[in-house]
Amino acid sequence: MKKIIHIVGARPNFMKAAPVYFAIRERGKFEQLLVHTGQHYDEKMSDIFFRQLGIPKPDINLEIGSASHAVMTARIMIAFEQVVLDEKPDLVLVYGDVNSTIACAMVAAKLGVKVGHVEAGLRSFDRAMPEELNRMLTDSISDYFFTTSPDADELLAKSGITEGVHFVGNGMIDTLVRLLPEAVKPEINGVSPDEAKGFALVTLHRPSNVDDAEALAKILSTLRDLSAKMQVIFPIHPRTAARIKDLGLETGDILLSGPLGYLEFLWLQQNARMVLTDSGGIQEETTYLGVPCLTLRENTERPITIWEGTNVLIGSDFDLLQQEIEKVVSGNAKKGKIPEKWEGKAGERTALVLEDLLL
Repeated sequence: MKKIIHIVGARPNFMKAAPVYFAIRERGKFEQLLVHTGQHYDEKMSDIFFRQLGIPKPDINLEIGSASHAVMTARIMIAFEQVVLDEKPDLVLVYGDVNSTIACAMVAAKLGVKVGHVEAGLRSFDRAMPEELNRMLTDSISDYFFTTSPDADELLAKSGITEGVHFVGNGMIDTLVRLLPEAVKPEINGVSPDEAKGFALVTLHRPSNVDDAEALAKILSTLRDLSAKMQVIFPIHPRTAARIKDLGLETGDILLSGPLGYLEFLWLQQNARMVLTDSGGIQEETTYLGVPCLTLRENTERPITIWEGTNVLIGSDFDLLQQEIEKVVSGNAKKGKIPEKWEGKAGERTALVLEDLLL
């Protein structure tokens, strides 16, 4: 059998890889290896996701851990090179835009192994974002491109890439569709989400929001005001929590928790009145779920969530943020529709394309 290696390293990769892995396994045409770089390595950020998503334990864990972008990328490349030399795969599938994505793609390409990029063609046009550089570079050295929306195909074509492009749909939505019936209502520090009054869900992790003291103070002030109208739930990254503490910022009645498992977070997304975020994947998930999403970024690599979905790009315009919050509170939030091929079959389409390409 020809051999495919899947690369995962951070939480979003797990949701994207799972449907492809399952579809290939079900069809039984390829040998598969799952390589976890260990880019995210704590229990909440990694192990619990494997359990909840039903993904088998990785065949190989590189156990890289946290480091600067340069050090992490270099360590992954050194470790993964030996894996490729030992395993001799026919294809390496990389997912998304994290450091593991570009590091493993470079290793495979330099060793003459075909590279497939799942979620190819997305662009924010903001090179200050490390993820944007990872996306651009990975696409530039890949052989096959699996896209989530037609605009990604168009952007690849504008950069001269027209061969090997396959619009298969959104694998993250496959995972959401499969596990939505299993979503688990969490308790946040012993407090249940307020379904009667309604709640807002918040996620923040980008440096422009959490490392900028003025921006973080304004966001927290807005969230404190919002908490007078509805419950505000903020699963907070430990680094962001430390930043708030160091700056002496007040959180008031905002309900804080540590990182949550996928099934718990999925329940919160599904049942929230609105989501405030700077995440890419959450823009897609809220669009599928029909939940208003206010994105605290100046740009997005997922514009289809604005054109067709429930997403509103806020940037740093706090007047606009207040206006959009009021629209949700008053029942006039933006409506959307589910984009094409976001119905839960992207993994199957990807598996079929791989059979055509490799067999």
